[in-house]
Amino acid sequence: MAGHSKWANIQHRKGKVDAQRGKIFTKLVKELTVAARMGGGDIDGNPRLRAAVNAAKAQSMPNDNIKRAIDKGLGKGEGVDLEELIYEGYGPGGVAILVAATTDHKGRTTPEIRHLFSKHGGNMGEAGSVAWQFSKKGFITMPKQDKSEDDLTEILIEIGAEDYEDLEESWGIYTAFDDLHVISDRLEKMGLSIESAKMVMVPQNEMQITGETLQKVMKLIDLFQDHDDVQDVWSNADFDESELA
Repeated sequence: MAGHSKWANIQHRKGKVDAQRGKIFTKLVKELTVAARMGGGDIDGNPRLRAAVNAAKAQSMPNDNIKRAIDKGLGKGEGVDLEELIYEGYGPGGVAILVAATTDHKGRTTPEIRHLFSKHGGNMGEAGSVAWQFSKKGFITMPKQDKSEDDLTEILIEIGAEDYEDLEESWGIYTAFDDLHVISDRLEKMGLSIESAKMVMVPQNEMQITGETLQKVMKLIDLFQDHDDVQDVWSNADFDESELA
């Protein structure tokens, strides 16, 4: 086992900045609502909801807010119909980008995402135009303080995880997508804390970018991540992190 792509590390740090700005609450509420709608309100029987609740609590979201979001997903009280979408396209330099969104108004979100692509040196493609370059994986984050790297490696081999990544304050763990919640459950049964458990799209081949192209790509990705409807952004960009300092 060895470290995976640096991309998750960039996204993880970006997520912490989002939390400081309060933007992550909007994204968490949507994930709680969709998870409850898709799999029911029983945390023990709905691994996606359990992961969403854990993520919300990790960001100190009040229990009342969590309950209201779950109730919306279960059709209790007033709510909105949320739809999950994946947008595909190319950014500056031909970098492949996938944008995952959860929206209550596709007719608003789609042109906004298309506009961001076109305004910042890219173009949005049709379904399937970019996704074939990525593999769907499960991704779990847990506090680094729970285990050393040697201990973690032994555990991940034992439970069948595929890879891991150092996220500075957390460990990022890659799994086969179908094994995501099974492995998450196994880690919890070992007494380990799970910060999040979700799907990610990992590029099969990365594209090296530098200089002005890198800056343009990161600006576009930041704009996507700042959009209230966007949950995740993935790219096949490879770069030297020192250029982002």
